[in-house]
Amino acid sequence: MVNARGQSLVTLKVMERTLQKFPDFQSADRATLQYYRSLTPAQRIEILLELIERAQGNDDATQQGLARVYRILKLPRG
Repeated sequence: MVNARGQSLVTLKVMERTLQKFPDFQSADRATLQYYRSLTPAQRIEILLELIERAQGNDDATQQGLARVYRILKLPRG
């Protein structure tokens, strides 16, 4: 996908996958919370935008937006 100037709008991101093993769900939840607390606000926003982009997908309908429809109605006078 390119913009009006011919510049690419698609960026590919490489994620480093890590695996951790926890003795219980509470420990896993604490580790997750600690991870997100360690991120900067900019990193958190970047994650949010990535999730939004994934949810919307590359569907042409979402990129085009909504179509505008106009109707002219003749109303009775009186």
